[in-house]
Amino acid sequence: MPKEKIEGCIIQDNDLVTVTVMNHLTEIQYLKKNSYKSYIRKIDKDNYIVLETGEIRQFDHIENRSDSYNSLRQTFKKLRYLINNNFCGRNNELFLTLTYAENMTDTKKLYTDLDKFNKKMKYRYKDVTTIDYLHVVEPQKRGAWHVHTLIRFNELQKVFLPNAELQKIWGHGFVRVESIKNVDNIGAYLSAYLADIELDSDTLNIALKEKRNVIEKEISGENKMFIKGGRLHMYPAGINIYRKSKGIEAPERVKTSYKKAKKIVGSAQPHYTKTYEIETDDFTNTIHFEQYNSKRL
Repeated sequence: MPKEKIEGCIIQDNDLVTVTVMNHLTEIQYLKKNSYKSYIRKIDKDNYIVLETGEIRQFDHIENRSDSYNSLRQTFKKLRYLINNNFCGRNNELFLTLTYAENMTDTKKLYTDLDKFNKKMKYRYKDVTTIDYLHVVEPQKRGAWHVHTLIRFNELQKVFLPNAELQKIWGHGFVRVESIKNVDNIGAYLSAYLADIELDSDTLNIALKEKRNVIEKEISGENKMFIKGGRLHMYPAGINIYRKSKGIEAPERVKTSYKKAKKIVGSAQPHYTKTYEIETDDFTNTIHFEQYNSKRL
């Protein structure tokens, strides 16, 4: 489980880091321990062996996503990479939120409806452009699902679809079109709402009285309050948090020295840093992130 740290992390010039460049965003990641050694070997779906001691242990099978925070954190990290590497608010991109008119809780139906939506959109533009998409599901308190959808119209410079036409293509409820033109970190903007629950002035007072883990985040230049991890328990085990088309590509990640990594970002200062510890079985490590945003220089 990750454990937040208050103090920062000092990185030396010769320390090995991983650099990820995504459009106008550059991330530097440092792991205090770099080890490629395998510590366990899986025996079957229920058991594994600790290689150092020969001890046989049982896997902890989870019932929901909040029981496996480290796995969920990795999923959201991959999601942010995919979003920021493929979308940056261009005029040929759409950001939609698809909702159901009824309280729809069936995940199999959700996947089927999304497949139909993709086919209808591709057919609508088959003579004009190819389309790439990234769907991200968001559970609601009442058990229903929202779907946040990013769509890129590859051969178009600009796209506009009336809301009424989008709702007809979706066919299950409502469609909200949101502008991401001025959002300089779409990955953070979207993922902030997936794990944490946003608070208004009334719910903030309740959360503080209940001593919930309230945090403040800057979302597109605006400070907002959230309950950290408040939505995690809503994700059932086995749910695919996101789905993407083949044209949505992961960014290239390069290992290099911290000194060379700093040359990539030049004199820029990181707009975001974070240091925390992770613990998996008997292995602990310290991870430090620095993120640079050229749109904020």
